[in-house]
Amino acid sequence: MPDFLTVAAVRLLDDDGRILLARKRGTSTFMQPGGKLEPGESPAQAAIREVREETGIDLDPDLLEDLGVWTGPAANEADTEIVAHLFGASVRGVPRAAAELEELLWARPADALLRPDIAPLLREHVLPRLLGRAAGDRAPRF
Repeated sequence: MPDFLTVAAVRLLDDDGRILLARKRGTSTFMQPGGKLEPGESPAQAAIREVREETGIDLDPDLLEDLGVWTGPAANEADTEIVAHLFGASVRGVPRAAAELEELLWARPADALLRPDIAPLLREHVLPRLLGRAAGDRAPRF
């Protein structure tokens, strides 16, 4: 039986529509900034804290968009499922990799979806949604 983790993640977009991808130290998979909730912390509070710790970006809680909850396989932990509270925000400023992050990169959603090193949450939910596709679709739905 798999373990379960509850996390908060943030889909950060720049003015050009690129998504910020983050890779944690010692891993090979890119994901969104975010992480585990601390005791007594709401998912939104965790999302804001994690983005600040990992990228140095302060998000305005009033501009944080609730994108729902996704459940699926964890990217870097075997036999583990995540319950991901997903939020969206736009970024102005220059993020920097901090805390446990080793690398940040900006990518156009279509390019990111082609990468082999993308976490399941991005591949199965976030990127297809940004591109107006159902998971597994090859062409946008109009």
